[in-house]
Amino acid sequence: MESSETALILARAQFAFTISFHFIFPAFSIGLASYLAVLEALWLKTGKGLYANLYRYWLKIFAIAFAMGVVSGIVMSYQFGTNWSVFSDRAGPVIGPLMAYEVLTAFFLEAGFLGVMLFGINKVGKGLHFAATLMVALGTFISAFWILSVNSWMQTPTGWTTNAVGQFVPAEGWLEIIFNPSFPYRLVHTVIAAYLTTALVVGAVGAWHLLRDRANLGARKMFSMAMWMVALVAPVQIFVGDLHGLNTLEHQPAKVMAMEGHYQSQPAGAPLILFGLPNPVERRIDYALEIPKASSLILKHDPDAPLAGLDTIPDDEEPPVWIVFWSFRIMVGLGFLMLGLGALSLLGRMRGKLYEWNLLQRFALLMGPAGFVAVIAGWITTEVGRQPWTVYGLLRTADSAAPLDAPAVAASLLAFVIVYFSVFGAGTWYILRLMRHAPSAHEPTPAAAPIRTAGITPAAAVEDRAHSSASHRGGER
Repeated sequence: MESSETALILARAQFAFTISFHFIFPAFSIGLASYLAVLEALWLKTGKGLYANLYRYWLKIFAIAFAMGVVSGIVMSYQFGTNWSVFSDRAGPVIGPLMAYEVLTAFFLEAGFLGVMLFGINKVGKGLHFAATLMVALGTFISAFWILSVNSWMQTPTGWTTNAVGQFVPAEGWLEIIFNPSFPYRLVHTVIAAYLTTALVVGAVGAWHLLRDRANLGARKMFSMAMWMVALVAPVQIFVGDLHGLNTLEHQPAKVMAMEGHYQSQPAGAPLILFGLPNPVERRIDYALEIPKASSLILKHDPDAPLAGLDTIPDDEEPPVWIVFWSFRIMVGLGFLMLGLGALSLLGRMRGKLYEWNLLQRFALLMGPAGFVAVIAGWITTEVGRQPWTVYGLLRTADSAAPLDAPAVAASLLAFVIVYFSVFGAGTWYILRLMRHAPSAHEPTPAAAPIRTAGITPAAAVEDRAHSSASHRGGER
């Protein structure tokens, strides 16, 4: 293997490692910011100290996750200028302004109100503090908006032309670039995934503490809220994912062929391959477990509709089937497990055993990290399925990398691995340590503020616990 090819592989590995590690934290903080806004809104509406207590409990966790998301994402922009300088030069006039908009709108909005949200709960009025929480939640969504617009343009580029030096530039305006064909589907699918990820974490924490103390009011409330979210949103996510897949079939058919494992075209209805081993040499799926004509039914809504295979794609434009095939199945499989958890929680409510059903709580605890695994698997499907292109159909990955030596890229990759696992591993361990402690009636904020101004007093805590015990005896649903 030539040194340039080795350097390209190492550069891709470095980008994949850093962005996968980074995306874990935004996937959590986007949903957690909205959850905090809901908790504070419920506290202001009902006056119950329980909601303020849960707000304080999760606020500390949000602060750490948000900080690690910001820090882990900084290196991404440096890689554009080092390992991928050719891509930055060619696509910079399009993606550069979009990423600048993300900084000028979302990041400044988050940074401007984050301090008030974290440390101002006893220093500003309740309305102003709630507004700060809403602005941080809005900022996380706006950040996702711009970043996903950039990524979607790279997947389905529209509204561009080239200038005299071969750079991609806006053809007429920015709307066609921002709202490219895959962007609405990718935005909705990703944001819902973030909400599900957060709900699964909250549900797992609630389940962990319920298994140790059935009467813990905070654990009961967070578990109930999380299970409602999973039960209601998981079916929506599956529906949105199906729409996203149909959009991908229209604009990136080779990606869908790799996802489905269709090496060969199917002229009279394609099977849905559930499992199997891709065989790139023989151009088939070995040991395939399949449902006849189900793929045509899903993708074309006609069981006899023909579907093209990778035999219609030039060999040098095919994505790596093995990776895309299995990452897609991991994502979909976890999605259906989430659907099953939501259905089981509804059954638990109907039977009056939401807080006493060991099977449900252990299932929820097991599913705690499933959202993170699913979003990473989904991004692997998206990004590897786009190969061999950085800008789909226009700029190849091999033509996007900077002329770097392989040892230099290998050294930086090794440094990233060591630093990321040590620094962010320690941060993750601390988050888990915070989650291990059950929410109490005197939960401090990150600034260790007195609990009284949040509407939680010992008397209120006793009243809430008495209400919880009475509901528990009555079979609360």
